[in-house]
Amino acid sequence: MAGEEISRIPFTVKVEAMGAAEGEFIRFLAPRTVDALLRLLPLGGRVALYGEQVYFQVPLRMGPEKGVTMVSEGDVAFWPLGGALCLFKAAMQTHGSVSLVGKVTSGLEIFTKVRSGTPIKIDRKELSGQAAMRAL
Repeated sequence: MAGEEISRIPFTVKVEAMGAAEGEFIRFLAPRTVDALLRLLPLGGRVALYGEQVYFQVPLRMGPEKGVTMVSEGDVAFWPLGGALCLFKAAMQTHGSVSLVGKVTSGLEIFTKVRSGTPIKIDRKELSGQAAMRAL
């Protein structure tokens, strides 16, 4: 595997009846947290909303890693205080320290229409063709 494939892991976020977004987990942002999340995939739950943030509970308990309180549009972060994975629709200040774990790279607009309680699922992006063969 190439270095980029090891440090950047593509994912898909599916929001029921709304579509999907794509992104990537980025290991160097928070290596322990990203590795823990990858071991738990697929993750799913029901959407909760707070400001410009879409989040859902995940079964991960750990403190902040390289914690930040300001995020940018498209950032994906683990929120230790809430035990949740957060996707940010816009730049904002967070409620407590979060560990940045990745970035939504396409489809962010679906999160502007999502409602609380909507089922959501995040998993590794399915590889096709040559990329699948290289991963073996």
